[in-house]
Amino acid sequence: MKPFFQFVFAALAVAFGGCARSTADLPAVENFDLQAYAGRWYEIARLPHSFERGLSSVTADYTLNADGTVTVENRGVKGGTARTARGKARLKKGHAGRGELEVTFFWPFYGAYRILHLEPDGSAALVTSGTRDYFWILARMPALPAEKLDRFRKQAENWGFAVDRLEYPQP
Repeated sequence: MKPFFQFVFAALAVAFGGCARSTADLPAVENFDLQAYAGRWYEIARLPHSFERGLSSVTADYTLNADGTVTVENRGVKGGTARTARGKARLKKGHAGRGELEVTFFWPFYGAYRILHLEPDGSAALVTSGTRDYFWILARMPALPAEKLDRFRKQAENWGFAVDRLEYPQP
């Protein structure tokens, strides 16, 4: 993407993001271990977004780098064609030990990545951004038991996310 268009995209995102309801009132997980979080995650559910429209078999791989950053590689399939987006993440400054990252796919613009819930065994996570327009249910396996998914949906609804709009991409 050309630098000018990256700037326009980021400016529009900031402008429209200002209208969305913030997630600042929702605490991110404490005692967060980035090394334990690294690895492959499967997207179980998401709120709809243009950048994921029509994607199935969605995964996110987080790889730790020697400088403390994380390489992020999101993959999905659309119309039989594999799609990949690569980015970089870092722990949010001043938030050591908390599940808050900053992620960029269009440097130098970073967005919030907030882990609101992480199962004690690290098998699933509930993730958002800086607004309630973004929400994902992620798991280490391509599917979750129905009772666990229902529990996560109820928690997301309690937090104010539009769970009636969740999409469930095919594994």
